Amino acid sequence: MSDTLTRARPTPAAPSRTFLTRRRTYAAGALALVLLALPFYVDRFWLQAGLFAMAAAIGAIGLNLLTGATGQLSMGHAFFLAVGAYGYCVFAGEKGQGVDGLGLPAWLAAVLAVLLAGVAGGLFSPIAGRLQGAYLGIATLALIFIGQHVLFNAEDLTGGANGRDVPLMNLFGLSFDDSELTLAGVPFGSAEKLWYLGLVLTLGCGLFARGVLRGRPGRAMNAIRDHRIAAGVLGVPVARYRGAVFVLSSMYAGLAGVLLALVFQRTVPDYFGITLSLEYLAMIVIGGLGSVTGAVVGAAFVSLLPQLLTRYSDALPLVSAPGTGGIAPGEASRYLYGAAVVAVVLFLPGGLVRIATRRARKHPQEDA
Repeated sequence: MSDTLTRARPTPAAPSRTFLTRRRTYAAGALALVLLALPFYVDRFWLQAGLFAMAAAIGAIGLNLLTGATGQLSMGHAFFLAVGAYGYCVFAGEKGQGVDGLGLPAWLAAVLAVLLAGVAGGLFSPIAGRLQGAYLGIATLALIFIGQHVLFNAEDLTGGANGRDVPLMNLFGLSFDDSELTLAGVPFGSAEKLWYLGLVLTLGCGLFARGVLRGRPGRAMNAIRDHRIAAGVLGVPVARYRGAVFVLSSMYAGLAGVLLALVFQRTVPDYFGITLSLEYLAMIVIGGLGSVTGAVVGAAFVSLLPQLLTRYSDALPLVSAPGTGGIAPGEASRYLYGAAVVAVVLFLPGGLVRIATRRARKHPQEDA
């Protein structure tokens, strides 16, 4: 009798897929409205910080396709960002002041810079298709040293150690400069204009990557990551997929480099070093390997942290401007997200996005 009552006892209702999808849609819509309205209410600092986060998110999504979804460790992501940034400067820049340029339309220069990053990835893809794990990481690390040598010594193209100015973006007759364009009584300068361009690029890159991961290529990439030999037995062309994903990841990095260059307005070789590659690895680990949302969350965390510490260094203990006796904001941020990487690896292997997933599973009644 008791067994019958136990079997008949109703179980807590699980949240319906339709409701969860609707809730995510509402949340995404609210976030989109906030992001669209921000240029009307916040100052230039927050817009530039957001643009850095968007550029980082694009690059992190590309690296997550390679490392998180396919299991290919890359230490050379900064090289492809440099290819995109400097490629845009060369294609769009004018010849003069000690540097060469082709003077192409800015939009065309940006497209060609992304394609150039893809070509650079394609030249390396035969190696990427045959190496894996630490071996590929060491091989891609060589790209950083090669890139740094070229950036410092090819002065006609890169400007050398001092870098070179970045040509302004011009799209559909709209110049992304500081000439004010007034909308609803709010003056729009370069940061406000670039904000909407960054939103479009980030959204497009995220949706494309999500489509790849949810389709047949994504299943093949995950199979290669989880069990390379079994994937090959099942008919997956392992070397071809690895090479193709490496090219795609390189193009994402190239686009991130173009957007970074437009925000910085000057490219310098020191920025595109091994530290930047390590930061991108930290982004995808902290956010969540193999997840587009995780890449965006991790990119926001790692890119915004040093800027926030710099802005509020006067109010924070132990953090102060460089040379004043405390810990510099950039150094403090590296300590913090280094600790975050260790904490995620030990206690939250799925990254920060796993927190939301666990909450949905733990409290189904609240979601229903």
